[in-house]
Amino acid sequence: MLNISLCFNRKDFEYDVYSLIKAFYPGCEITSWYEEDGAPDGEFAYYDTITYEADQICFSIADEKHETLASQCEAVEYEKDRHETKNVLKRMVYRTLSEVSGKELPWGDLTGIRPTKIPMKMLEEGKKNVEIAKYMRETYYTSPEKTALAITIANREKDILKTIDYEHGYSLYIGIPFCPSICLYCSFGSHVLSRWEHMVDPYLDALIKELIFISENMKDYTLDTIYIGGGTPTTLNAAQMERLLTKVTELFPMEQVQEFTVEAGRPDTINEEVLKAIRKFPVTRISINPQTMNQETLDLIGRHHTVDMVKEKFRMARDLGFDNINMDLIIGLPEEDIDDVRSTMEQVRELAPDSVTVHSLAIKRAARLNIFKERYANLKIQNTQEMIDLTAKYAREMGLEPYYLYRQKNMAGNFENVGYAAPGKACIYNILIMEEKQTIVACGAGTTTKVTFPAENRLERAENVKDVASYIERIDEMIDRKEKLLSKLV
Repeated sequence: MLNISLCFNRKDFEYDVYSLIKAFYPGCEITSWYEEDGAPDGEFAYYDTITYEADQICFSIADEKHETLASQCEAVEYEKDRHETKNVLKRMVYRTLSEVSGKELPWGDLTGIRPTKIPMKMLEEGKKNVEIAKYMRETYYTSPEKTALAITIANREKDILKTIDYEHGYSLYIGIPFCPSICLYCSFGSHVLSRWEHMVDPYLDALIKELIFISENMKDYTLDTIYIGGGTPTTLNAAQMERLLTKVTELFPMEQVQEFTVEAGRPDTINEEVLKAIRKFPVTRISINPQTMNQETLDLIGRHHTVDMVKEKFRMARDLGFDNINMDLIIGLPEEDIDDVRSTMEQVRELAPDSVTVHSLAIKRAARLNIFKERYANLKIQNTQEMIDLTAKYAREMGLEPYYLYRQKNMAGNFENVGYAAPGKACIYNILIMEEKQTIVACGAGTTTKVTFPAENRLERAENVKDVASYIERIDEMIDRKEKLLSKLV
């Protein structure tokens, strides 16, 4: 494993530099330190140094013998414009790392998870596509392909959101933190149903108490979208699902709602009774998520369902009248190659979903694949532009257009997640949560409420505890947190 020393002479923009190094050297271990604290013990393959001076920034890379491999300095007006200072720093670091590694990154020096926010903002300022492309290429070194993708999606998002009132509207997220099993790559705060089944009804009691508070405190705002996610919401049995949806439709003005999603998610949790319970309510969109249509991979990653089960449950949902079904896929799963991706896309095309979300595998710190990395060290994980292009090709052939995009830390191949949808079937909530343009009030364990203040171009958060037992026990505290935050909307 590659060990890298990263030294700063002051505490600023550390995360941005750290993320860029990780993008160039995904498997490396980085030891960050500050001159004032003294050098750490150990031997390193590279010694990276950031020096902030009064009127310039310098970045250098030395090898294990402390011989300088590359070095750059650029003038900056450090305190005058921090945003531009950060951009100057990241461009300099990117160029230096590119020189030493011999690599270029598809997204250039962009390390954030929302690259489409850049073209979206410029479109709203009246900029043309050509101007935006030039800016992204020169400022962030994004590749022509990723620049075009970001601008295309930003234009589509802008059109889809044209009826949404950012200032006087909001969206509602409802979290169901239970799953039948925990996937190898997952880091969400999910609770295995077999161990937590006795807590589902008490959890719904607390959740409904929180929903009642939200309905009373947001009654002067327009509710645009509702999204029930997880975890796996269909771990609720039919009676529990009906109880939840009955309360949601009683508490909130459904005539306002443009979109209502329930993640059916794992096929092994879907049955006819639960789907019929959902169909009793004005739910407009569901998801059935195989992640892959390769049975060997499903077994490896801990998905307790079969490929045939995916097809069976999808067709069951169609027969029951669901006319907007999404399917989530992951590229870069362990041991999969382009032939596996092609096989998955062929089988998905036969089902003809209304939208497909293609994720690039991101291995988070809390995932078993990372925690027990010695155990899984021999697993081959690959994600290539060829794989990404193949999924885009199949999406086009299925009549699906890219409509939202986001990135994650530690993504295989340093690529992106893209949502494709048939015309009129794009998920509005997905765009809103990525662009952070509207207040999203979230309830349930492990959720985060984000209140936006468009006039001030800022947002504030209120988080709920992740543990189900703690959430139930401390529900009044969770509501108090929301009350303090939502009072600022008045």
